[in-house]
Amino acid sequence: MKRMTSWLAIFFLALSLVGCANRATARIDPTADLKSMKTMHVVKIPDETAGISNLIADDLRHRGYTVTTGTDKPSTVDAIVTYVDKWMWDMTMYLFELTITIREPKSDFPLATGNSLHGSLTRKSPPEMVEEVMSNIFKEVK
Repeated sequence: MKRMTSWLAIFFLALSLVGCANRATARIDPTADLKSMKTMHVVKIPDETAGISNLIADDLRHRGYTVTTGTDKPSTVDAIVTYVDKWMWDMTMYLFELTITIREPKSDFPLATGNSLHGSLTRKSPPEMVEEVMSNIFKEVK
């Protein structure tokens, strides 16, 4: 019985630590020149209801870029921005992980990628997650 209690305690301790997870990273391709870009297009996920594409577009506009959004991928811009948002449930829905990728429009090559992951206990709002990812990406721009 003691052994069972020990295993249950370890299990619940491990389970409680899952909610504490957080990570914020960014990678920039050495050949990328984000400073020289003027126009970007944020590709909206069809049927998106959380407004992540608009948050990303607004962040880029504040950084001085001319930005459009939509479900298409125009080739007349300097970069295409895509994202993957992962939502979780813990009493309420929250944005668990956000990955934003800035791509070369013709080849779809990833020039820069940023990621933010926050578990239930360290959760951030969608605008805060977008700002964290974009700040990490542009912090790496030389």
